[in-house]
Amino acid sequence: MQVLVRDNNVDQALRVLKKKMQREGVFREMKQRKAYEKPSERKTREKAEAVRRARKAARKQAIREGLIAAPKPKPRFAAGGPRRPASGASAGPRPQAAEPKV
Repeated sequence: MQVLVRDNNVDQALRVLKKKMQREGVFREMKQRKAYEKPSERKTREKAEAVRRARKAARKQAIREGLIAAPKPKPRFAAGGPRRPASGASAGPRPQAAEPKV
């Protein structure tokens, strides 16, 4: 696996490397190999993974053929991301509530 460092930007290169390793399943495999896995447990896990892959492929095929509806797309926010309320000191003075008139 190879990642190019551009303009001495090591932080960006590390992010790219982590993303590549995540896609390849390196972290998942490292977590699995931390402890011994019995052969029977390994077979069970691999069968479950195969079933999951087959179901996913069948679902995608059914969506392509129009047999089932495609999932609704998740809502996208503006370029700045979702709005969050301002916090603490940087928020500035809060407006006072109006007093009820008698």
